[in-house]
Amino acid sequence: MYTRVRYPDSIEPLVQFIEETPRSEIIDRTLEKLRAGVPIQQMLKASALAVTRSSDLPPGHHGGPLHPVAGLYAVSKLVERLEGEERFLPVLQHVALANKHINDPVTGPYQLLEFKALDAAHASVSRLDDMAADGAGDVVTEAGIEATKAAFLKAVDRGESNKADHLFLWLWDNVPPIEAFDLLMSVAIPKNALDDHYFIYPAALWRYLETYDKEHLKVLMRPAVRYVARFPTFRAVPEIHALIEQHGLLTRILRQRTGDDETDTIGKVGEAICGCDKYTEIPRILTQAIADGLSLEGAGEALSIGAAGLFMRSQTGNPMDVHLHTSANLRRWLLRLDGLSVKNKLLVLLHWQTGPEIKSTQYRMEPWPQPDMEAVAKLPHRSQEELLEAITQSIFTQPPTDWSKVSNLGKMIAVPEVKDSVNLAQQWVALGYDPKVLIARLAEIVCHDSFTEMHAFKHHQSIVEEFHNTREPWRWMHLVCGVQAAAISFGKNMEVYEGALDLLHAA
Repeated sequence: MYTRVRYPDSIEPLVQFIEETPRSEIIDRTLEKLRAGVPIQQMLKASALAVTRSSDLPPGHHGGPLHPVAGLYAVSKLVERLEGEERFLPVLQHVALANKHINDPVTGPYQLLEFKALDAAHASVSRLDDMAADGAGDVVTEAGIEATKAAFLKAVDRGESNKADHLFLWLWDNVPPIEAFDLLMSVAIPKNALDDHYFIYPAALWRYLETYDKEHLKVLMRPAVRYVARFPTFRAVPEIHALIEQHGLLTRILRQRTGDDETDTIGKVGEAICGCDKYTEIPRILTQAIADGLSLEGAGEALSIGAAGLFMRSQTGNPMDVHLHTSANLRRWLLRLDGLSVKNKLLVLLHWQTGPEIKSTQYRMEPWPQPDMEAVAKLPHRSQEELLEAITQSIFTQPPTDWSKVSNLGKMIAVPEVKDSVNLAQQWVALGYDPKVLIARLAEIVCHDSFTEMHAFKHHQSIVEEFHNTREPWRWMHLVCGVQAAAISFGKNMEVYEGALDLLHAA
């Protein structure tokens, strides 16, 4: 008889708490535990393990473990920048979202079951060959490893996600984890053209595991493997492969790391992407730059600059349309990841614009450059403190959404008042005010969000990292994008924040 996955005794009770607590009590009781001394990272880990074990992936991408787990890295980093009990707010958001999906009839009830790993035929050596080695019983052949990898890819082609799960459990134990991850990403990256989340989910989870804890790698990656392996199969983008072949990018040694000598080129390539009206031109711009000698890291930085410019041009009012930034940020991190193949690094760069949620923004664009510098110049001068409050109030007082008129969230257009926030943010940049102060305020604001299923948290973390990792003068674009995203998402749903506020003040 199969049994559900069980975690070590050190965390199993906390996981069960998140699974079993009624939704109406989860905020109160989670806050009690945090105040009683349960470590924040332990609570976040338990939240991820709970939603992994007790919620299923729906046919689309809204529900189950996808968004809570993909948002785990961003929330973990955010709590490190907050102080006092404000650090609890992102944790409460995460736990409440996990608990919501566990109790949602679309994704639950569900149990992730224990089962044996599966290797392809002849993956394990015979008993005779084992005895000829050392008799340990844990020797595998290179041919067996390759056969199991091939079996996984065949399962993907057939949409056999359950079989893929079995096979990958064996691979985790028999090849270096980065080798298994590279194989998984060879499927996930092209499927980005079907849905941005095929790329974002496994990549964001891997980043969390690399940064914080690999103890639960095998179980946390199981839904990601199943998600990547399911139907539909990936849609080929032959023009990207043609560009790689045209420039011979897989037959030459490519520069990996960037340096000060690339600054002018990175700026030119980034600004060329900012001005693109047809996103299909972006791979052409990048491949030509790489062929001319630009490093892969430099190309990733140029893509980040371009993503910021395109986000500022976008008229989207959908608070979940932030993948321009979050996906570019993830790709820059992967380009620096040792062990990811050069082919996958090239595909990471060149598939960015294929994601439907990114691609859709090209049909709702304003001309480059943005923001309107004439409008910014007309703003009255304010001190840093005054301007911070003006930005905050412009976000807090955005017009409420009339949901009766929203038939398709993906087609929402931002209200004109969003530009007021953007212009104020650009004034902050023009006056050279302290970026840390604005980032700290945006961190407080993002904690209000219960609507975007971690998208707002991921975007905030992305703009913080891109600001710090992008060179002058382009780094400042990311701060403006952070304010723009906050103005779009604020106030859509603040249920968890409002539920926690009185409890925090009642201490």
